[in-house]
Amino acid sequence: MMKSFLKSVRSNSVAIVSGVVLGLVAAALTPAPALSQSATQNPNNQHYSAQEIVQAGHQFFGTTTAGFAEVIERVFADSGQPTGYIVGQEAAGAFFGGLRYGEGTMYLKNGGSYRVYWQGPSIGFDFGGNGSRVMTLVYNITSPNQIYTRFIGVEGSAYIIGGFGVNYQQNQYIRLAPIRTGVGARLGANVGYLKYTPEPTWNPF
Repeated sequence: MMKSFLKSVRSNSVAIVSGVVLGLVAAALTPAPALSQSATQNPNNQHYSAQEIVQAGHQFFGTTTAGFAEVIERVFADSGQPTGYIVGQEAAGAFFGGLRYGEGTMYLKNGGSYRVYWQGPSIGFDFGGNGSRVMTLVYNITSPNQIYTRFIGVEGSAYIIGGFGVNYQQNQYIRLAPIRTGVGARLGANVGYLKYTPEPTWNPF
């Protein structure tokens, strides 16, 4: 099902870009739902170590190159140890405005795995299409329901190390660090958001 879903996204994303800009502006003006202050704390102080993330990433991406270890070192230096991570696949297309759709599984250090879907628009000097794998480090999350909201891209946070692209996203309390490789590391000068949901949807807004 996901293969046909992603194939359809790649073939149709450019055709529906005309509505992305207005939708993005409207959505950006809508604040993300606020989480309670307790959502910023992990009472059990359970975090993934860099070694655990590198091992999981090598298994997921199917690579043992030094590039992934280097990007993890940079992300850990920027944000510290995550309390969870998401691994999955996505498709994206853009021509100055674009769309991104994906699905995956979120793992929390304090236990459990959960299906996650994401979708969202972007605008900027970015064009092309790709399908890729993505591993997203999740910070300050203690409950799986906290992921089901909108995350705005952090301006100026995108970079590429060793063929892996990273761009940070966040809401009021939770910070995400999506890591993509190959053509999926397309990091044109764009701004946007991703909306994470428990079920798949075509609506990126």
